[in-house]
Amino acid sequence: MAHGPRYRVPFRRRREGKTNYHKRLALLKSGKPRLVVRKTLNHHVAQIVVYDPKGDKTLVSAHTRELMRDFGWKGHCGNTPSAYLVGLLIGYKALEKGISEAILDIGLHPPTKGSSIFAILKGAVDAGLNVPHSEEIYPSEDRIRGETIAEYAKMLKEEDEEKYRRQFGGYLLKGLEPEKLPEHFDEVKARIIEKFKR
Repeated sequence: MAHGPRYRVPFRRRREGKTNYHKRLALLKSGKPRLVVRKTLNHHVAQIVVYDPKGDKTLVSAHTRELMRDFGWKGHCGNTPSAYLVGLLIGYKALEKGISEAILDIGLHPPTKGSSIFAILKGAVDAGLNVPHSEEIYPSEDRIRGETIAEYAKMLKEEDEEKYRRQFGGYLLKGLEPEKLPEHFDEVKARIIEKFKR
């Protein structure tokens, strides 16, 4: 490890690999609220955050748990369709609070084209939030609606029913056939739009 009279210990969050301070500073210089997007293995989280000297302030947030609780989402909460719906939700919530623009903050997530992180961005933009971006990074429409998942489930059911039940047990337990995921996605999307378009 480096040492010496001029060595400076990095900030704690930098040492823990949680924050890239160069990237953070560049985002803060924009002066805009940040659309902070984070994902775990089973969930997606989106927040509108503004800088404050005493600590960042979260103005609005959306979590995939809300999709299950308030809108009847029965699919997995870590996939691309759920990410898009969380984006749609955060977009409408932000507009309701009078926030019309933001800048995307993906933290330490790699900016992979078609990633579920960019599905959240597409959802927020579709809701009406103004976020600078390139449309090339979006996942394809069939991935956003869950058509690829539905096709895989249909193929697996025909080839190996036991593996199908093991793979999609969570869906089946909640009463959703994974082959019908695109239709279910459209229903939940319509519920979110209906709630905020009243």
